[in-house]
Amino acid sequence: MKRRTLLGGAAISVSAAAEPWGRLAFALSKGSKIDSSSAVALIDRAAELHVQELNLSARRLQSTVEAHLDAITAALPRAGEHERALAIAAGETAALAGWVAWDLGEHDRADAYYRVTSQCAAIAGHPPLRALALTYASYGASSPKAKLEFLSQAANDVRGHGNATAAAWVLGRHAEEAAAVGDETGALRALERARFAYDFADQTSEQAWVRFVTPYRMDSLALSVYGQLGRPELTVTADTAVGRLGDELSDGGVVVLGDLASALLRGGDVDQGVYVSRQFAAAAQAKPNTMGKERAATIAASLPGSERELGLHLRQFAS
Repeated sequence: MKRRTLLGGAAISVSAAAEPWGRLAFALSKGSKIDSSSAVALIDRAAELHVQELNLSARRLQSTVEAHLDAITAALPRAGEHERALAIAAGETAALAGWVAWDLGEHDRADAYYRVTSQCAAIAGHPPLRALALTYASYGASSPKAKLEFLSQAANDVRGHGNATAAAWVLGRHAEEAAAVGDETGALRALERARFAYDFADQTSEQAWVRFVTPYRMDSLALSVYGQLGRPELTVTADTAVGRLGDELSDGGVVVLGDLASALLRGGDVDQGVYVSRQFAAAAQAKPNTMGKERAATIAASLPGSERELGLHLRQFAS
């Protein structure tokens, strides 16, 4: 039996069909009936997993996400009138499975999930879902050019009502990657557009997968951009971010704390930078992930000589 999918446009092999993304790709070609309450339960659970991702480590979350993807996959052949909604929920779950896999260093597995997420988006006619896959994939893309191409397409996919938070995230990521290649004009323009979009955003009422795009996360994107470009706005943005965080330094805010610590150390506020670096180290230990490891290495290189023990701890964590 030939089981065709967008995974390279080829028939799914026996080994691929044994994987969650392979089973999902095969199920997308089917269709039948499922009752409304079951469909709603599956969709709500998919959304809930994106919220849980804020606090659970990738290792703890992986089996739960893949099990739910299996549940939606099993339901898709009987989806009937709920096929589009379940295809979107399946794609959102597959994207999260890809992100979790990437966080764990399973890059080929992540890419496979992102591709089948894009397949779900095409079948459902839901561009924001493709934007989710592209933006996640941008972190691990093979070159700066590929990252910016992914993010440009993603920005086009989240135009329109109901996508303000997603647009702010995508444009903020575009600014970050433009800054990484020294495109100051492009980075600042994208950051301005991201902030404008965020003025109209409500991350609690839009797609479940934008819940992490808090004001703190927007601060961290700005800090990343200004830090890479050496912009004078870095210091005042860091001060604003410190004031916004206050004492609520969540274990889930690894990226935010990492960018803030780097910004403070670069800006010369060493005492505050060391304090936030310690908070970052605790958060990164509680929720280890790839992005945290990258930031740990950067922070370790910026710490003063008096913080050898903290620097050693962060370098070991990053290795």
